[in-house]
Amino acid sequence: MSSFSMSALTKALPSVCRQSQPRIASLNITRPFSISSPRQLIRRNDRGAELERQMLNRGPETASGASSPLSAITRMVQGDKANSPARNTESSKAAENVETEMMRNPYADRAPPHHLHVYCHKHNTILTLTRPNGNPLMSIGCGQIGFRKAGRSGFDPAYQLSAHVMSQIQEKGFLMEIERLEVVFRGFGKGREAFVKVLLGNEGRHIRGLVARVTDSTRIKFGGTRSRHERRLG
Repeated sequence: MSSFSMSALTKALPSVCRQSQPRIASLNITRPFSISSPRQLIRRNDRGAELERQMLNRGPETASGASSPLSAITRMVQGDKANSPARNTESSKAAENVETEMMRNPYADRAPPHHLHVYCHKHNTILTLTRPNGNPLMSIGCGQIGFRKAGRSGFDPAYQLSAHVMSQIQEKGFLMEIERLEVVFRGFGKGREAFVKVLLGNEGRHIRGLVARVTDSTRIKFGGTRSRHERRLG
């Protein structure tokens, strides 16, 4: 039978001629893209499992899944207490000491504050800026900005003095040195309210962000010597 007749018969009756077609033996190709033998692959897998157990701090008895990965990571973070009880005791004592110190002094980790003393007398107002150790940087009263005698008392002189001090702090470069500021009031004169208005106003926009604490050191007498008699006019 010629090749032409064979191809024509195959097209006409494919189901009949399917058995007469030559079969190509299937090639058993194992891992065509790998050059490693199965034994080398098994050794590599064992090495990977051993490294994983070391990283997760697992023993050979827990490698089968007796302990979850979460517990292993927790042991890595917290530390193995059974291996080093003395070190854990020292670290816990140090942590307790630090916590106690923070409760006693919550601002221990911050820079010591500068102090702005506001002395509000009924006849005058004096503002004094000091370093944390108490050394004065600047001290100005109402008499130094043009007010004399009875004109030094009142709301307006204290307001002008407070605005002048705020501008002087900025012009002399004290803001570069001040990290935290503590305002200390003394007295109940009219200058107290004037200073607060200036600090919360436009003149104190560069200063009020540094204020970390406001205290009152007004002296109050309990008993003691007899006070002067109150002045009466008329």
